[in-house]
Amino acid sequence: MKKLWSSREIRKTFLDFFAKKGHQVVPSSSLIPAGDTTLLFTNAGMNQFKDVFLGREVRPYTRATSCQKCVRAGGKHNDLDNVGYTGRHHTFFEMLGNFSFGDYFKEEAIAFAWELLTEVYGLPVERLWFTVYTEDDESAKLWEKVGAPRERILRFGEKDNFWAMGETGPCGPCTEIHYYQGEDLRQNTADLVNGPGDVTLEIWNLVFMQYERDAQGHLYPLPKPCVDTGAGLERLAAVLQGVSSNYDTDLFTPILARVEELAQRRYEKDSELGPAFRVIADHARAVTMLLADGVVPSNEGRGYVLRRIIRRALRYGRRLGFDGVFLVDVVPAVVDSLGDVYPEVRERLPVVTELLRTEEERFARTLNVGTDVVGRELERLKRAGATVMPGDVAFRFYETYGLPLEVLEEFAQEEGLRLDREGFDTRLEEVRRAGQESWKGELLARTREEYELLVERGVSSEFVGYEQLELEGATVVALLGSSGEVDILTGSGEVVLDRTPFYAEAGGQVGDQGVLVWKGGKARVEDTQKPVAGLIVHRVVVEEGSLRRGQKLRAEVHRGKRLDTQANHTATHLLHAALQRILGPTAQQAGSLVAPDRLRFDFSWREPLTLEQIEAIETLVNANIRANFPVEWAYMSLEEAKAAGAMALFGEKYGEVVRVVSVGGGTVSRELCGGCHVRRTGDIGVFKIVSERGIAAGVRRIEALTGRGAVEFFQQQFRWLRELSAKANVPAEKLPEAWDNLERKVWELTNQVKDLKLRLATGGGAEEDHVHEISGVKLVVREAPPMDAKALRELADRLRDKLVSGIVVVGMAEEDAATLLVSVTQDVASRISAAEVAKRLAAIMDARGGGKPTMAQAGGKHPEKLPQALEAAPQVVKELLAP
Repeated sequence: MKKLWSSREIRKTFLDFFAKKGHQVVPSSSLIPAGDTTLLFTNAGMNQFKDVFLGREVRPYTRATSCQKCVRAGGKHNDLDNVGYTGRHHTFFEMLGNFSFGDYFKEEAIAFAWELLTEVYGLPVERLWFTVYTEDDESAKLWEKVGAPRERILRFGEKDNFWAMGETGPCGPCTEIHYYQGEDLRQNTADLVNGPGDVTLEIWNLVFMQYERDAQGHLYPLPKPCVDTGAGLERLAAVLQGVSSNYDTDLFTPILARVEELAQRRYEKDSELGPAFRVIADHARAVTMLLADGVVPSNEGRGYVLRRIIRRALRYGRRLGFDGVFLVDVVPAVVDSLGDVYPEVRERLPVVTELLRTEEERFARTLNVGTDVVGRELERLKRAGATVMPGDVAFRFYETYGLPLEVLEEFAQEEGLRLDREGFDTRLEEVRRAGQESWKGELLARTREEYELLVERGVSSEFVGYEQLELEGATVVALLGSSGEVDILTGSGEVVLDRTPFYAEAGGQVGDQGVLVWKGGKARVEDTQKPVAGLIVHRVVVEEGSLRRGQKLRAEVHRGKRLDTQANHTATHLLHAALQRILGPTAQQAGSLVAPDRLRFDFSWREPLTLEQIEAIETLVNANIRANFPVEWAYMSLEEAKAAGAMALFGEKYGEVVRVVSVGGGTVSRELCGGCHVRRTGDIGVFKIVSERGIAAGVRRIEALTGRGAVEFFQQQFRWLRELSAKANVPAEKLPEAWDNLERKVWELTNQVKDLKLRLATGGGAEEDHVHEISGVKLVVREAPPMDAKALRELADRLRDKLVSGIVVVGMAEEDAATLLVSVTQDVASRISAAEVAKRLAAIMDARGGGKPTMAQAGGKHPEKLPQALEAAPQVVKELLAP
């Protein structure tokens, strides 16, 4: 009987197989590709090994295997629109792979793949196809050597079987393994390979990096060819479980069952609602994993893509009858499926559910508000005889209310209108271009490739700044001017030293500042960055002399700024620990900034902190500062650090050996951190939170000061307190009471003024020159002095009550606005509507007006036209009362 493999067995068998072949099993990296600005999300198993392949990073092994979590839902690699409609496209997926860093090459890689697929997993050879690059005779022969029939080895061109990291750089042929899923082997023909449909499916790709491609397109053999392979777990599971769709595997069936339970509907994959079930199941996996890795819904970058995935799932949920929050209730099924493989999902489950629930509730409110506004606009368009909802109108709702284009299109179709997608896309592109222009000037003029070329040439930097802030005898190994690499630098530019005490910006800590000094010259270091692994770049202004390549010099970090930065950095660790102690484990770091003058700490939390919580956090941090705990760091393996309970920050890139910073021997805090810290917590001095606010749904931000900055803050606050005390002529401790008394007096005087204005405005209301009688209806027209809207309405009510039966028109002019109220008594409203009177008078003021039959309002920005409108009131009423 044929073995049916569970996804857990497939995953474990793959990793165990390569471990036995001498491969290091490497844990999956985060979905946030730390240190690689070219990627939105981790989308392949090789991402975390990119610097190893390029020779910028050396690891203690030359063979590796991993099961990497990946997302393709934005940027170049975007499968989002296909998800739910095919059996193989996903936003989140797992990529199994084996890698060789200059160790074995084609022969071993092909032999490993053949053995694992045919002998271990037991796939029948008659269902397998093997594709190679047109010119790659070596791979074709190697497949024959292991036992693949010659007729099952197919050749394809560069589009299908040649891989490149970019326009230039490492590249090489690849060989792919395809599997025929059909029932009738007679139809298992070569034309289905790389053809339409999913009957014959690619299940594994072996990439052979053997060339370097230059800007002219020339290929040069690499000195150490590498292997990078990728096998999608979802596809392998479909093949090994004998099903035609990934959604029929055990990776998805428990999640689909949960959706069935919530929707109280059966999942039928070929039904009209089948795609909705699959979209929700797929997106629930992606959303859970992205939130667990620290991505927060927002309106830009990764957060925007996450928000789009959530809202797409919610939109499809409406097809299944879900009206409120439901996606968060699917998350436990995802955790049951993936939590054992990726422990961070279980650890961050409270954060995941909190953020997702908030986002769902927020979108529900957006839909409610947006539906009303869009509905009114669609009604207006229909009355005007339109058949199309203009693209710029749709974009306005998209931008203002965050309504997805698909939802807007749905609304339009329900009202019998077509949405102008082309116009929408044009407007969206205009906004994007404008946005690009606004930040283009902030980007570095230099490209990443320029720095990569330096590294490839052997230029590197060693950081020695943990122990020393000054270094004598550092050597200039590279200089970069405005036009590229130079031998002599004057003015502004960038300097690379062989060794440096300057910390390059990383992990939230800003780059160091200071000076470089040499005989006959001096340069001011304005910033320090690490554009690529292994390279520390000092951005300088040469103030004296000129700087030459090979120059020996003294590097001096600005001592005061570094010490203040160190205090703030250690304080962020104490703050993080205090937040988790006071608020609980769901309060986890979501970003930070550590500068000399302040620290900023973002964390996951749904609501504003109370004053009591802020004070409790401050008290705990300051208690740990006064305890003067030692701050120590040590290097250990990543696995040892995790076993010791060290907290890893999501979005950071960690190597095989990590630096662990412990406060109080780990009793207060233990985190993976490469930043600079004080020796003892007492060196921080004091800690003060100066602000706490929300920056995104489910994310709060604390800004705080320490040491010198905190003292200056206290001094400034005391100066202001002393000035207020002097002005109020009361002791500082009596200021709250004095303020309450002042507020009460202001309130009393305001009411007195309001009452006097109303008396003045209503006084003499019975005079004949203010009362008109038109067709048996009394009309009072009055211009009021400036007052607030509530008082103006009260004035209209008083005049109406005084009149008993009739119409009141009251106008008020301010510096740059005019307001006009129309009040009609109930017995007269059947003959004349206040809304119609307001509308006609508004036209005179170039304003807008409307309301109810008994009360209406008009308002505009032309106060000079108010007298004209009031004067026209009797004629307007006369026309409206005319039979």
